Amino acid sequence: MIGKLNGKIDSHCDDYVIIDVNGVGYLVYASGKTLAKLVEGKFYKLFIETHVREEHIHLYGFLTLEEKNFFNLLQSVNGIGTKMALSILSNLTPTDIQIAINNDDRNIFKAISGVGAKLAERIMLELKDKITKIFSSSAIIKDSNISSIAINEVMKALVNLGFTRFEAQNTVQGIITQNPKISIDELIKTALKNRNSSF
Repeated sequence: MIGKLNGKIDSHCDDYVIIDVNGVGYLVYASGKTLAKLVEGKFYKLFIETHVREEHIHLYGFLTLEEKNFFNLLQSVNGIGTKMALSILSNLTPTDIQIAINNDDRNIFKAISGVGAKLAERIMLELKDKITKIFSSSAIIKDSNISSIAINEVMKALVNLGFTRFEAQNTVQGIITQNPKISIDELIKTALKNRNSSF
């Protein structure tokens, strides 16, 4: 399975790019927003989601882990496949999606080609609880390299280790404020160290 590609954009098409990695060209599908940022002849790091089927292997590329995570999150909704997930991400950023669901704004999804009233309703119903948990973390990650979904997983891990949800959120926010570039592993270690030192 391919998780990341570092290479030069060799060619640019409507819904994919060819990225040259050490002389090997990989065809990578991407959202319109990502494609608009990729320039032929320049080097990029793309986070890759690999889909393996009997008849094909498709690679989907993202400039951020957050967009990759939302690509997978959207596909958890009944009726949304890879093409529709990319279509939504071509029109909306992960933050746009979070805000729309938090504000119960179906119209922003219905405005996207192929998303009717029924699918917009399913997006609201099936992602509401997931997004609500993620949304509480969005302010924490404003200046961080860590995605909101990853932050939420860190906070769940801390709760399992004895933190209250309030303690976990405040602890994580404090650590990231001091060190926005901290890794997930170091974030958890620092949180546990800080808690132990307070007793």
